[in-house]
Amino acid sequence: QVQLVESGGGSVQTGGSLRLSCAASVYTYSYNCMGWFRQRPGNEREGVARIDRVGITYYADAVKGRFTISKDNARNTLHLQMNSLKPEDTAMYYCAAAPTHYCSSGYFDYWGQGTQVTVSS
Repeated sequence: QVQLVESGGGSVQTGGSLRLSCAASVYTYSYNCMGWFRQRPGNEREGVARIDRVGITYYADAVKGRFTISKDNARNTLHLQMNSLKPEDTAMYYCAAAPTHYCSSGYFDYWGQGTQVTVSS
């Protein structure tokens, strides 16, 4: 059973930073793709950032230049560094993993429970 546990969420003011972490119960180096998603109030879940097995990254336009996804294979942990946060970044953030699917497929097999990020103006 694969487990993904997010942490690092919280409340910050506009312009602040947060670093989200996702601890995986499996070897992250073996996964084809891992990613971060978010669900804002009243909206559907949306992709934020993805990273493939060799470290190539993909970002949603809304977060490019502000968010950085990274993977620590030695610790089986996925991170999302979020800088210059805006109120519209307020959402529940989820970690996801795709052991065999490529990032381009958009398909993820495993999901965490989420961590709340709140940005106040």
